Amino acid sequence: MTRFPAALHDPRALLEGAFRHALHAASPGHLLAPHLTAPTAREPAPDLILSVGKASVPMARAALNAYPDTPTLIVTPHGPPDPQPWPAQVEVIHAGHPLPDDASVRAGHAALTRMRALRADQAALVLISGGGSALLCAPDGVTLAHKQALTDALLRSGADIHEINTVRKHLSSVKGGRLAQATAARVRTLLLSDVVGDPPGMIASGPTTPDPTTHADALRVLDRYHLSAPEARAHLTSGAPDPPAHLPRASQQVIGSNRTLLDAAARYLRDQGVKTVILGDTFTGEARALAAFHAQIIRSVQRHGTPFTPPVVLLSGGEATVTLGPDTGRGGRNQEFALALLTELARAGLPGVHALSAGSDGRDGSSPGTGAFLTPDSLSRAAHLGLDPLRHLTRHDAHTFFQALGDVLHTGLTGHNLNDLRAVVLP
Repeated sequence: MTRFPAALHDPRALLEGAFRHALHAASPGHLLAPHLTAPTAREPAPDLILSVGKASVPMARAALNAYPDTPTLIVTPHGPPDPQPWPAQVEVIHAGHPLPDDASVRAGHAALTRMRALRADQAALVLISGGGSALLCAPDGVTLAHKQALTDALLRSGADIHEINTVRKHLSSVKGGRLAQATAARVRTLLLSDVVGDPPGMIASGPTTPDPTTHADALRVLDRYHLSAPEARAHLTSGAPDPPAHLPRASQQVIGSNRTLLDAAARYLRDQGVKTVILGDTFTGEARALAAFHAQIIRSVQRHGTPFTPPVVLLSGGEATVTLGPDTGRGGRNQEFALALLTELARAGLPGVHALSAGSDGRDGSSPGTGAFLTPDSLSRAAHLGLDPLRHLTRHDAHTFFQALGDVLHTGLTGHNLNDLRAVVLP
């Protein structure tokens, strides 16, 4: 007989504990510290620190611990001011996300100005995390309003992050390696990846990474999603130069990714005596299709004991997409995945499942939630409240559904951005 781990007597607490532990273990400061060596005559402190993205504040804190006197520019999403004071040489710009705003443009030009001021015998340390594409914005060939509208259209169309960033790079003076191209200095970039597969050039649209894409690639994305975008098309066919394909004085290193987050969660669960399997960290596609795929695995495990025998926790990562329609409620890809999985399990008659789907950045789409739990009695509790899961799913209104059940996970903004974590308990 398979031993039933004590931790599985409270699956919901187990899942939340695993998620919060993973956030702590994969924190930006922990991941960055080993890569910041003490200054030496051969490797002096950098002459500029530029930290951009959802994890920009903790990454900058870690860098300033190593290099306390270095001039620093931080670009971070709008939110409450940091409670800890910054040294005098630190400038912080709060900018727009997921759509760029005027502050994003100011940040983009501030970064260009700082980089252009460096000499060939100097060095910049650039710290990049997810969200940087919107936060650091210097439109080229289009206005900010045009870029906002196009970014919103791409997000709503269901385009994946590779496609969205391919377009962004070709309408920018900072993306696609152009920020590094603007300086004579050496540029060292350390990245936390929020992009499936961890390609440095796609993280925050690769401001310091050589880029192989062309204007023709960006045009193909617009064609694929039937976006007219006349201003963007005019620039893309104007003969303007493509992003730089070579940056000989720039280096890039990914120091944390979705796999880092999954591994930390798996260690926590195994320490609780629970068998845990990581299905993968590269799952993409529509949240509903991804939920259907997970339901198929659950069915095989529950009914046939393959490819894994229960009790087991299944973990998966990556980043789903949601194609929005005109009648849209509140939610995000993680809550949509949870609601879609709930309906798939009900349709297949698969009982007893606890699950959590949550985003590591702490905010899921248009909602204030981080993600959502589902439990074996989610449907019965919903019926008691008169909630129709299919109706909420059709309207992309998963947050309203799970909020009524009290099953939304709230962490607040985490300072992370390592994609999503999905966990399914099969006791």
